[in-house]
Amino acid sequence: MHNYFQAFLSLNRYAWRVFARNMAVFKKTYKANIAFNFFEPLLYLAAMGMGLGAFVGSINGISYVQFIAPGMIASSAMWAASSECTYDSFVRMKMEKIYHAIVVTPINLHEVIAGELFTGTLKSVLYGSVILLVITGLGLVTSFYALLVPFVLLLCGIIFSELGMIWTGLVAKIDSFSYFFTLIITPMYLFSGVFFPIEALPDIVQTVAWFLPLYHVVTVLRSLVLGLISPALFGHILWLLCFAILIFPLPLLLIHKRFIK
Repeated sequence: MHNYFQAFLSLNRYAWRVFARNMAVFKKTYKANIAFNFFEPLLYLAAMGMGLGAFVGSINGISYVQFIAPGMIASSAMWAASSECTYDSFVRMKMEKIYHAIVVTPINLHEVIAGELFTGTLKSVLYGSVILLVITGLGLVTSFYALLVPFVLLLCGIIFSELGMIWTGLVAKIDSFSYFFTLIITPMYLFSGVFFPIEALPDIVQTVAWFLPLYHVVTVLRSLVLGLISPALFGHILWLLCFAILIFPLPLLLIHKRFIK
């Protein structure tokens, strides 16, 4: 375990080279990828915010579209990191044998995994920031604290990149990722306060929702976008930091086992 935390603290130039390799590939398709991640949340904003919002009215004194807009930032960032570190990482490791090619160089497997996590985190920040620009253009951002959103997306990105890599280390077939998205990512998307306050849920569901990382990301982002700043935000951020650090050894351990097999 100590070795894994050492790896976390010594993110050296080799991990960044893996990241740079992934970014060189991403540059070939980034326009199409960003366009897809731009239009999907925009459709949700239009359908849920303006359509359903006409019937819902206001929530906690703000319009429904204002309420869900920060959730669209968080969910876009979550999906980006999760997709990158599941399907894309699995293809690089299992099908294209990129990991095998890299580890015959001075770069070791832990540095490869760190580079993968960097890639998922960057995509999370990038796609979430695109949605931030969209809702800013729509006049849904009411505070300069929204400038801090990308820093929160860094935490979101590393957490969901780690969760994705954990699953990548567990499964033997690419089809198994459907379970990850159906059983883990989609429930988080639905029950983390993106579309409605979790206070509307039964107490037991609220308790479970509190432990979901997306809930804390959504809460912090909504506060920053709307200027609802309070000391409680530091508790949410601390929870995200602790979660990211505590689960960091798992992708390293599981990917190593999968790679050896």
